[in-house]
Amino acid sequence: MRDISLHILDIAENSVNAGAKNIVIKVDEDIKKNILTLEITDNGKGMKKEIAEKAADPFVTSRTTRKVGLGISLLKEATKAAEGDLTIISKENAGTNIRAWFKHDHLDRKPLGNIAETIISLILMSPDIEISYIHRKNSEEFIFDTKEIKSQLDVITLNNSQILKELKALINNKLKEIS
Repeated sequence: MRDISLHILDIAENSVNAGAKNIVIKVDEDIKKNILTLEITDNGKGMKKEIAEKAADPFVTSRTTRKVGLGISLLKEATKAAEGDLTIISKENAGTNIRAWFKHDHLDRKPLGNIAETIISLILMSPDIEISYIHRKNSEEFIFDTKEIKSQLDVITLNNSQILKELKALINNKLKEIS
């Protein structure tokens, strides 16, 4: 995968497939400490301990449709290339937390990519799921929460094309402000 936003999309899709109703995505860019942290937490079905311990192995998957699971292993490979690592905490019937970190200024750290497109894609794919995206860069913070937006707009789903267009512009503008 060419950027971190595609890893986010892949892991969040796994969350959706695991029955999650809430997904929290956090990106923290601490320039002073020279670290970029990505954390994705869901309330899906979680993984058995044995699967969670081996989830970064591409030949271990809980899926029945195929015998390989490349998403987590590719993310782990990307973290290692940028002097980082990845941890997985999962509890069966309670959800999963994946935390990845990278040396921020490492030459081999992948770019963040198009976060707005990633969030919009997740909304389109699963309009009933609540998605929270929190992006911190040093002391600046941007929070995007579909539950809050739905309540402000007085709508049940956000998959209206005009709403999505406005949300994409909002996300892009807010991320530019904190950069």
